[in-house]
Amino acid sequence: MHAGLRRGLAGGVVIFLAAVWAITLAQRLGGSGWWWLELMRFLPYPLLLVPCALAFVLAWLLGWGWRVASAATFALVASVGMGLSWHGAAEPVAGSVRLMTWNAKTVQASERSGGIEALMREVAAHRPDIVVMQDANALRRVHDAAPAAPMLGLPYVWGLGQYLVASRFPLEGCADVTAGSLTYARCTVHADASTFELRTVHFESPRAGLLAARHEGAGGVDAWRANLDERLLQSRALAASLAGAPRPLIVAGDLNAAESSDVVGQLLAGGLRDAFSSAGRGYGYTYGHTLRPRFSFLRIDHILVSPQVIAHRSFTGTADASDHRPVIVDLSFAP
Repeated sequence: MHAGLRRGLAGGVVIFLAAVWAITLAQRLGGSGWWWLELMRFLPYPLLLVPCALAFVLAWLLGWGWRVASAATFALVASVGMGLSWHGAAEPVAGSVRLMTWNAKTVQASERSGGIEALMREVAAHRPDIVVMQDANALRRVHDAAPAAPMLGLPYVWGLGQYLVASRFPLEGCADVTAGSLTYARCTVHADASTFELRTVHFESPRAGLLAARHEGAGGVDAWRANLDERLLQSRALAASLAGAPRPLIVAGDLNAAESSDVVGQLLAGGLRDAFSSAGRGYGYTYGHTLRPRFSFLRIDHILVSPQVIAHRSFTGTADASDHRPVIVDLSFAP
């Protein structure tokens, strides 16, 4: 190969690989002050695999060292960059509690033929002991019409606003809580072996900010930054309101942010941990399958637990019934 061509290929590979490493590490380690980084977290992760593949093709002409470097970069993106978890999938222990959280988009489901029935089938397939739903308005109207009736196959039901809690175990003290601009739901759950605190939450949607940034270019940046600031404020308000909450504590819902974002990080800093990262296998993506890519590529729905809660296995449901996949976890409680 001509020396000049080789230098040009080598330079191209270095640029591709350095850019991918920088973006990947920044996404995992960067702070919330980098609005552009938070914006990039909403891009389909597989897009980063394209420059990796191109670098590998070019590296094939340069020798084994270059091939290994490009393959390692591909592996970095496919694991660390895309949030691969490989920590658990252990079988639940006797007496464990199965919790399911779902932004079920019930109003949208009610407008589709068989949409509500599809939601019911999804819940029944996972046999949860407790279901918390966000955007559950259409199902909640059913609950309001017959408040003493069971729902989703579970006898204890509470609902208010967009939130719905259905449980095999008795619920106590359920109420809506306002923290800043955020309203979330709280309940005390009396399970067979433990009593624990349950919170379900739905942060501000990033949709308006994302659309502004996409269609308005630089002019949409201010809208995106305002959207991000609102979600950070909601997270901060929630973290403050949880500071004195009894333990064990479970926070479940649509946080509209990746675990690596400070939107979630402010909650993790208070001692919570992500159940899927602790006990999931795979990527756990919950959103994106109804967008143009037609596959799930974002993990924005989370179950966070305090140290007294042990996550044994966590996984996501199907994409059949909602814009979001549900997240399911089997839990037990430290004595």
